[in-house]
Amino acid sequence: MKLPLFPLQTVFFPGETVPLHIFEERYKQLIRDCREEAITFGIPVFIDNTIAYGTEVQLAEVVTTYENGEMDVVCVARQVFRILSFENQIEGKLYAGGEVEFLDSENSVDEKLKLEVMQKIESLYELMDVPFTKIPEKQFNSYILAHKMGLSFEQEYQLLQIASETDRLLFIRKHLDTTTTVLTEINRTKDIIEMNGHFKNFDPLDFEDFKM
Repeated sequence: MKLPLFPLQTVFFPGETVPLHIFEERYKQLIRDCREEAITFGIPVFIDNTIAYGTEVQLAEVVTTYENGEMDVVCVARQVFRILSFENQIEGKLYAGGEVEFLDSENSVDEKLKLEVMQKIESLYELMDVPFTKIPEKQFNSYILAHKMGLSFEQEYQLLQIASETDRLLFIRKHLDTTTTVLTEINRTKDIIEMNGHFKNFDPLDFEDFKM
């Protein structure tokens, strides 16, 4: 399939709302084409000076159009793709495009694994002392909190490339275990530091039976 492409140095996951400020002429043209022709476009992840994977998005709303033609728009991310070819400019257009192949996503997952990951995320938020809004188990998937569990940009990009929901949850579980261990140790160290300088009560030692 051929898609118009709008490379960005960010990761969007399927189901995510994508707010964009459009100011370049080529992307103004792209948004106009999306409105008039009901086409979708792809946002490849620009990382390490390359693009290989990205997410197809669909224009949902043009929120604001400014006098100079710039726009604030909202899109919805749909499915992940791998780039097969890239053209810096599609014939007759200002914007880029290319042939893409959509990943065959495998969404079946063991419910015990899903529940375990949900509990680990809740524990992480508790450690950070950050409010956490529980997500109903039936609605939860690996993408919902992907931006809210401390993944680096590179880790988010790795997650995007994983086609299996089970493998995505295993990837997240490993990250949560590592992060929780680090935070626990940080909190322990913080407690020790805060104790330093305070008067401490020590039980007196009984030297009655002490020998050298």
